[in-house]
Amino acid sequence: MDEIVGSGGLGADIAMNESTNFEAAGDIDESKDWCIELDGERYAGLHLLVEFWDAQNLNDPSFIETALVDAACAAKARVLETKLHKFTPSGGVTGVALLAESHISIHTWPEHSYAAIDVFMCGTCNPHDAVPVLEKAFAPQRVQVIEQRRGKISA
Repeated sequence: MDEIVGSGGLGADIAMNESTNFEAAGDIDESKDWCIELDGERYAGLHLLVEFWDAQNLNDPSFIETALVDAACAAKARVLETKLHKFTPSGGVTGVALLAESHISIHTWPEHSYAAIDVFMCGTCNPHDAVPVLEKAFAPQRVQVIEQRRGKISA
């Protein structure tokens, strides 16, 4: 049987069929311009494509959820919801932390000790600050991070 996990708070392990809200949508300033500026250019957001090889802890949805939430907090992002799904029999997990500033997603292949992670953020968040938290959680032997500036608005 496949397992769906969501959390009502940081580190809480609650199995459920729906994702859980961490913050009411009304708490988000929707009138704010969430674009970022880097090197004199303006972007919708910064997207990191992160690959972990020879990683650990790739088949436990509760552990992975905590890692995603901790990574979001390290980047100063606000978690709105999390949703994770564990596949059987492989044990792989796919999941997302939906952020006010975008998302962190993960797809794991425990049988290959591999994880593909996306960290996409806008506003004043720094997605690079999420990576060390994820590295600590999954202890990969090899890491690749590719940065994409998404939605260039002006020079």
